[in-house]
Amino acid sequence: MNKILVTGAYGQLGNEINVIASNYPQFEFIFTDIDSLDICNKSAVNDFVRSNNINFIINCAAYTAVDKAEEDVDKCYAINRDAVKNLGVAATANNAKLVHVSTDYVFDGSNHTPYTEDLPICPQSIYGKSKAEGEIALNEVYKKAVIIRTSWLYSSFGNNFVKTMIKLGLEKDSLGVIFDQIGTPTYAGDLAKAIMQVLSTNEWKPGMYHFSNEGVASWYDFTKTIHEIYGISCAVNPIETKDFPSKTPRPFYSVLNKAKIKNTYNISIPYWKDGLKRCIEQIKKGA
Repeated sequence: MNKILVTGAYGQLGNEINVIASNYPQFEFIFTDIDSLDICNKSAVNDFVRSNNINFIINCAAYTAVDKAEEDVDKCYAINRDAVKNLGVAATANNAKLVHVSTDYVFDGSNHTPYTEDLPICPQSIYGKSKAEGEIALNEVYKKAVIIRTSWLYSSFGNNFVKTMIKLGLEKDSLGVIFDQIGTPTYAGDLAKAIMQVLSTNEWKPGMYHFSNEGVASWYDFTKTIHEIYGISCAVNPIETKDFPSKTPRPFYSVLNKAKIKNTYNISIPYWKDGLKRCIEQIKKGA
């Protein structure tokens, strides 16, 4: 039986993979996080992969606190670049296949049409730069990785935009939300299924891929839909990015073109509002 190592098991994506793991009885899953495997420790990673006879690695671990990353630079790079390289070295040494998750933040957001995988990257934030360097470092030491960039990830697990907007919507009479940043909300549960489809295929096709849910939205649109689905009556008002000062530059447009992953791995991608409905159902169950 093939063994899958899932790093970052306590995060949104790691938890979502855990939820669906029982649907893939052909695999044995080993879920780890910082308390059971420090991926920043190169020798520990290699020893773990070797001693557990790992066949596949799904790297869900990442430093994702975008604003905090501007100050916590060393830790951000250690997790998003150096640890990714460690996993690549271990995959090469032990003949394992590796799926690594990256981000839309590797782009500068100046496009007006969806980003394809072959477009040049130009990250503007420490977070984006660290993830971009993680992609490069991985490709230098491991030539057969599947790297999947995603965007605006949320889940019923952990802290995220959806949960924050639900909380604020229930507490406040009105909210101001940015309307001039455009992207695609992505339910981590849908990304988890896509990753497992990649691993379940008979033919491994390494390379760079994009995955988000279908469609586009602004943060304002996203919030309005969150409230509509949840049943919140808070007034949501559109504001511009300049009216919400942030020390971290964010892409104004980061819609991803998903044609490559759909065609290569025959993946059907749900519309973002449908993914959001399923997520909010889970959030309500846990409330």
